[in-house]
Amino acid sequence: MDDIFNTVLVRAAGIPAGHQLAGTLSGRSNIIELTEKSHDAALIPEPPGGLTHSLRAALACRMAHLNHEAGLASHYESMIAAEDALTADPNFVGAGDPWLSAVIRHTDLVTRSPKDAAAGDIESLETVGIPVEDIVRLSELIAFVNYQVRVVAGLRLMVEAS
Repeated sequence: MDDIFNTVLVRAAGIPAGHQLAGTLSGRSNIIELTEKSHDAALIPEPPGGLTHSLRAALACRMAHLNHEAGLASHYESMIAAEDALTADPNFVGAGDPWLSAVIRHTDLVTRSPKDAAAGDIESLETVGIPVEDIVRLSELIAFVNYQVRVVAGLRLMVEAS
């Protein structure tokens, strides 16, 4: 990877170019590159299926907010269309739309308390008409963003410790 400092992870962690962590990150550029590719696969796949790119970004932004990751939230905010902006707000629960409410409820559950997620939660998604393919897409998005949140937090801790 040519410029690790121009990646979502490194920008969100606030690591300045020239920081002593640069050598370590350069030595692990394959992980950063794979994470960037995973970002694109989770957020802007073609075709997007039943989860638009904007909705994916809004859910990602929501997860970043739930995890108090302002850098990631800012990144995802720039990808959200106006019609999905409310979804990024952790206080928004779907405005009476059963499909969106179920997606939000599941996203919040797995983000806040993944050990509490159960088969019935998947059935709740199916009940409101979300096809299995979109449940898988949603699960991939949730897994990726929560991974990304943890990597950013770890990188930030490394910067603070140095």
